[in-house]
Amino acid sequence: MTSRPNTPIELTPELIAAAAEAKAWPFEEAQKIIKRYEKSGYPDTILFETGYGPSGLPHIGTFGEVARTSMVRHAFRVLTKDSVKTKVLCFSDDMDGLRKVPDNVPNREMMASHLGKPLSRIPDPFSNEYPSFGAANNARLRAFLDRFGFDYEFASATDYYASGRFDATLLKMLAAYDDVMNIILPTLGEERRATYSPFLPISPRTGVVLQVPMIARNVQKGTITYEDPDTGEHIETEVTGGKVKCQWKADWAMRWTALGVDYEMAGKDLIDSVTLSSKICRAIGGRAPEGFNYELFLDDKGQKISKSKGNGLTIDDWLTYAPTESLALYMFQKPKTAKKLYFDVIPKAVDEYFTFLSAYQRQEWKERLGNPVWHQHYGTPPVLDMPVPFAMLLNLVSASNAENADVLWGFISRYAPGVTQENNPKLNELVTYAIRYFNDFVKPTKKFRAADAVELEALKGIDAQLATLPADADGNTIQNAMLDVARGIERYQDHTKKSPEGGPGVSVSFFQMLYEVLIGQERGPRFGSFVALYGIAETRALIKKALTGQLA
Repeated sequence: MTSRPNTPIELTPELIAAAAEAKAWPFEEAQKIIKRYEKSGYPDTILFETGYGPSGLPHIGTFGEVARTSMVRHAFRVLTKDSVKTKVLCFSDDMDGLRKVPDNVPNREMMASHLGKPLSRIPDPFSNEYPSFGAANNARLRAFLDRFGFDYEFASATDYYASGRFDATLLKMLAAYDDVMNIILPTLGEERRATYSPFLPISPRTGVVLQVPMIARNVQKGTITYEDPDTGEHIETEVTGGKVKCQWKADWAMRWTALGVDYEMAGKDLIDSVTLSSKICRAIGGRAPEGFNYELFLDDKGQKISKSKGNGLTIDDWLTYAPTESLALYMFQKPKTAKKLYFDVIPKAVDEYFTFLSAYQRQEWKERLGNPVWHQHYGTPPVLDMPVPFAMLLNLVSASNAENADVLWGFISRYAPGVTQENNPKLNELVTYAIRYFNDFVKPTKKFRAADAVELEALKGIDAQLATLPADADGNTIQNAMLDVARGIERYQDHTKKSPEGGPGVSVSFFQMLYEVLIGQERGPRFGSFVALYGIAETRALIKKALTGQLA
C-alpha cells in the first residue's frame, strides 16, 4: 500500500459524479451512513469501529475487518466531499476472561494456571517484553496495521473500563437491567439462564472474571451483589471503575452506546448477536451502528479459521510469500462469499492485483470506482509495470531450478530488455517471493510424469517447430507454433470450438500435458509466454530431457 486512508485526493467533478452512481460494495455501505443522518445532520465525527479479541495470535480475518472498514470510510469521505470528520477505532476486548489455552502459544502450563482471568492480567507467554498476554497480541496486531499504513486509533477495553470512560453507560445498563435480561434470557438454555447476568464481576480474591447470577442490585449506589462461587460470601461491588465487565453481547451494545459508534461490520456467524446487541443498545438509550455481515474465512479443509486453533493463515504467513497489496485485494473481493484462506490462494491474488492495477489507468471513472485498486489505495493507485506475472515467475523457478534472484534476473533481462532490479523494485520483490514460495510449497509436491507415445510425438513436433523460430520470438508466435502441432494430433483436437483457421480448436489437455511432463506441475500460465521468458533453447533442452526420460 502506498496511500493512507486519510490522504486527501482531488475531488474532481468527474469523480464526484461517478461516486454518486458507484455500485462497489464500499460505496453501498457508505450510503447507509449518509442515510442514517440525512434528517438530523452529521455529528462532529463519524466513528467506524472494528473489534478484536486478543485471545490468540492475530489472523488475517482480523486484518481484513480493518481493511474493509477503512475502504468504507474512504468511500464515505468521497461521497461527502470530505466535509465530515471520520475516525476508525480498533477496539481490543482484552478484558475478556481466558476460556482455554490457545494451541499455538508457548508456556501453556503457565497459561493454564491463569484460566478465567482477563487477557490483560495474564503474563506474556512469549517473552518478558509485554506486561500481559493481551498486550503482546495487541502489539502484534498494531505492528502490522502500522506497517500497512492504516489510519486508526487503538483502544483497550481494560483501559476504557478502568479509566471510567464507560461508567455512565454502565450505570444506564444497571438501570435497564430488567429490560436487558428480558432481551437475552429467551435466547439461552435453561442452565445458562439460571446464572446469566449482563455484568461479570472480577473477583477481588482470585482476579477471575466470574459468570455468576446477581443476588441484588442497587441503582442508586451503582452496585451489584453476587455470591463468591468458592466461599459463598456475598460481595457487593460497583459496576464502575473496572470492577466488572459486561457479557460480550451486552458489552458490544454498551460500547456502541458509550462511544457513539456509527459503523461496524461483523462476520456472518454473528448475525444473531448483532440483532441482540442492537436491541440492548436501544434499551439503554443508544442507537445501533450501521454495518453488514461478511462471510467467514475458511482453512484448506473448509473449517472456520480460529485464533486459538491457529488454522488458516496468519498475517505473517501471507507476507512471507506475497506483497501486502495482494492481501488487501483478497479482502476487497466478494466479502459476502465464503473464501478459503490458505497458501494456494496467494499466487492468484498476486497476479490479479497487478492485472487490476494495469487496467486502472485505461479506465473511465465509472470503471475505476469498481476497480479494487482504487479502494485499496484510497483513490491513488500507483503506476507500476509488471512485465512478468507471479505465476510465470514460479514456473521459471521450477524450470530453471534457480536458488537465487540473480539467475532469474538473467532470464527476465533477456525477456524484457531495460527492466532491472533497480528500476523495477516491485518485480524484484516478487522474484524473492517466488523463490521462497516455490521452495516451500511447489518443490515438495513437484512430480514429473513420463510421456506416452502420443505425447512423445507431440513433444518432437513442438521441438521441431521451436527450432524454426528466432531466439527472440514473442509469446504469441510461440503459442501459435505449438497450437499448430496440437491441431495435427487427434487426441488434442477439440471439435466444440473453432481455431482461427476454421478447423477444430485445441483442448486444454495439451497444455496440461506440457506442464506435467516438462515442469512437473498440473497447470501454469500461458505456455507460449513462459517459453518466451525461459528461452527457446532452454525449452528445447527440457524437451530433450523428457524425450530421453531424464525428467520423469
